[in-house]
Amino acid sequence: MSLPPPLSPARLDRFARHIVLPEIGGAGQVKLAASHVAIIGLGGIGSPALQYLAASGIGRLTLVDDDVVDTSNLQRQTIFTTRDIGYGKAVSARRWLANFDDTLSVDVSDTRITPDNAAGLIAGADLVLDGTDNFATRLAVSDACVAAGIPLLSAAVGRFQGQVAAFAGHVRGQPCYRCFVGDAFDAEDCDTCADDGMLGAMAGWAGSLAALQAIKVLLSGVSGLGDPGWGRLHILDGLAPGMRTIRIVEDSTCKTCA
Repeated sequence: MSLPPPLSPARLDRFARHIVLPEIGGAGQVKLAASHVAIIGLGGIGSPALQYLAASGIGRLTLVDDDVVDTSNLQRQTIFTTRDIGYGKAVSARRWLANFDDTLSVDVSDTRITPDNAAGLIAGADLVLDGTDNFATRLAVSDACVAAGIPLLSAAVGRFQGQVAAFAGHVRGQPCYRCFVGDAFDAEDCDTCADDGMLGAMAGWAGSLAALQAIKVLLSGVSGLGDPGWGRLHILDGLAPGMRTIRIVEDSTCKTCA
């Protein structure tokens, strides 16, 4: 296997604050530059997660979202501006990335992800970050990740609460997202933030934590950043404020990963 190319002087300067961290270092930064992350959903979670993943130097990003930017999105979806209203989120996100760091490799899709096309949309990714807003889509993404052997970072937010968890359902003994929620949510019947409301900053907290956890997953075994924390669900409470963590166990009857 060939080694990834070294970082250019300009990239060394850009990521100097990462590289001086013993938990990341030069090897960790080179690994990030060689990594490919697919972000499914570019809304309240996907927007801040994309910003911090791009800022961390992830070399290749695949962006998937079939929605268009709406005025009501601007309260929490931080990569969009009033000029993006009416345009596709995936294309608008790529435009933001081009302005932020034009050296990154970016693929976009404005196709709605389903059980039939999920495998193709995430193909080749080292990690999938799912910030979509309904259980049917999340389960389709999770099932595709297990089948492809790709780790999944799943994040959700609503009102004043967020959830972030890393799953490796393709690894024996580790749970997948379906182990967590079961089969009852394959239909698209969950509430939306339009119905329940959402504090914009809450989406930022969940998205930035998702980006942090994604970096830990990508650097596992390369740097000393820490355990990926497979199957640990971090529950964020914006009113307290505080965070607690629970352990999700593998479901021996799960139709996806058992």
